Amino acid sequence: MAAATKVIGSKPSECFQFRDPNTWICNTELESDVVVEVGEISFHLHKSPLISRSGTLQKVINEATGDDDDEGGSGGGKPCTVQLDDVPGGPEAFRHAAMFCYDVRIELNAGNVVPLRCAAEHLAMTEDYGEENLVEQAEAFLSQVLGTWNDAVRALHACDAVLPDAEDLLIVPRCIDSLASKACADLTLFGWPMLEYYTAKSLEETVVWNGISTAGKPRSLGADWWYKQASSFRLPVYKRLIAAARSKGMSPENVAGSLIDYARRHLSGLRRHGGNSDGSSRGGAPGTTTAVLSDGDQRALLEEVVALLPAEKGVAPTRFLLGLLRTATVLHASAACRDALERRAGNQLEEAMLEDLLIPNTGYSAETLYDVDSAQRMLEQFMMTSTSAFAASPEITDEGQLVDAPSAELMLVSTVAKLVDGYLAEVGTDNNLKLSKFQTIAALVPDYARAIDDGLYRAIDIYLKAHPWLTDSEREQLCRLMNCQKLSLEACTHAAQNERLPLRVVVQVLFFEQLRLRTTVAGWFFVSDNADQGSSYDNCVLPRRTDDDDVVFAAGSETTDEGGFETARPGELSPVMSVEEVRQRVSELEEECSSMRQEIHKLGKPKSALSRLVGKLGLGGRSSSRERRQQQQEPLPLPGASDKRRMSFGC
Repeated sequence: MAAATKVIGSKPSECFQFRDPNTWICNTELESDVVVEVGEISFHLHKSPLISRSGTLQKVINEATGDDDDEGGSGGGKPCTVQLDDVPGGPEAFRHAAMFCYDVRIELNAGNVVPLRCAAEHLAMTEDYGEENLVEQAEAFLSQVLGTWNDAVRALHACDAVLPDAEDLLIVPRCIDSLASKACADLTLFGWPMLEYYTAKSLEETVVWNGISTAGKPRSLGADWWYKQASSFRLPVYKRLIAAARSKGMSPENVAGSLIDYARRHLSGLRRHGGNSDGSSRGGAPGTTTAVLSDGDQRALLEEVVALLPAEKGVAPTRFLLGLLRTATVLHASAACRDALERRAGNQLEEAMLEDLLIPNTGYSAETLYDVDSAQRMLEQFMMTSTSAFAASPEITDEGQLVDAPSAELMLVSTVAKLVDGYLAEVGTDNNLKLSKFQTIAALVPDYARAIDDGLYRAIDIYLKAHPWLTDSEREQLCRLMNCQKLSLEACTHAAQNERLPLRVVVQVLFFEQLRLRTTVAGWFFVSDNADQGSSYDNCVLPRRTDDDDVVFAAGSETTDEGGFETARPGELSPVMSVEEVRQRVSELEEECSSMRQEIHKLGKPKSALSRLVGKLGLGGRSSSRERRQQQQEPLPLPGASDKRRMSFGC
């Protein structure tokens, strides 16, 4: 839709001509008898048309000529000169007002109607000095301008040049109220010009193929259609627009979306780390560019954006919040602003990415490369708000309680646990990171949040590698953070060969891995025993009790004959797996156990206590010839595998 315009006046615009230096003249048969100076521009005009339309010009011209009663010329003498330096809109607005006094044709549009309306009010061009004067006509056209979004945006931008007068005439509040109403309304319910604007824009992108237009249907507008143009306003105006939109019932998600777009356009730190902000916005303000703000202005803008964000959880992405926190740290924003961002990001920490959590430490007295204290505060906030769903006490380690815990909450905590393990692995390479800080962050995650401790083990190993000067007691204290029983086979294999781990931890890893293997093998032999026992039951007679309370014997089956005995079904096996399959699985486990012995043997000769403990565990190191012969003759003893006798009845 074309922008709103209105032409007033009947005479051709060529009557007013611009001449150097900085002079406007009106070509008429009469010579000029008054010179009006507005700034550096001089207007050579005539008294009669001016004083007939403007009360202000009538007053200043009469004062300049010294004759308040004389409204005519100056008797052919030298033209009088008047100064009007305070005209709203400057020389351009006064030129349009003077052309209106001469009935010269001028075109009103959304860009010049606001300065012209303010200039008309300043020059007192009201109904007292002629019907349909400039104030009335400018006001009528301004009401028409406020009916469309694009024109209202242009009018509000034009208010910046005449802001005191535009505020006094209530033009700025009217523009803001109009824009807020349009941003809150459902565009599908009205035939708005914005739809026509986007349709025309899509037609410009039409591709003609083989003489056939490929233009599709008009694009439907999303909730973010107004973000880009709203982001072009100055911060004070934008704040008033957001406040008006919220008062009219705009959803928190829509408000937050506009704030995100505004922050990304004006904060250089977010533009560098937050990607392209244009991807989620539509529309645009023609001729507007984003000015580069100073650090002080960006700091004030960031604090205002944080204060304007709705309090509802999830309205702003965690990536955006952490980006704001990173920028706030660089710009040295207020402590209240940073605390608010840390609380918001901590409440939804499960959505965070590791790279966003690595916030550089920019303080002059900072010791660590990354702001570890900020990450700790966000983690504490998350645990404080998330673990309340489990129990009043955060120390929940009993497996029976985990069964009753909400699966959604447990999933969130587990996600954050993986994030924390990755974060500790990244910051653990910093030589200045203290052991107490590493332990504090790792201990904030409850034990039930980690299904396996491989991530925590990796972080501990990286920290030990970057801090080789730690004492043995400090190493043992650090390794107490992980549970050796929750390490995977790959992690156990790595830990058994890790020279940075304390000896006690290596022994625990080997012990629990051997215990796990023996338990697994014992479980398979238990299944094998049940399979053998079940197969013998198919050919046995089982005792049954008849209606006469006598004990009789029948075959182990599920069907009963007429005499009260159960008969076996021929060809049916009761075990789930055959005995051959179980024995094959046991053979595979024995081979895995043998390979583990060989891997541990490659570590070399264990020393002192480690040698004795490994020998007791049966894992093997270097042994005597008698022991080797005994190992060749006697396989690894497995519980439940020695007794092959079966209890049966009548077999």
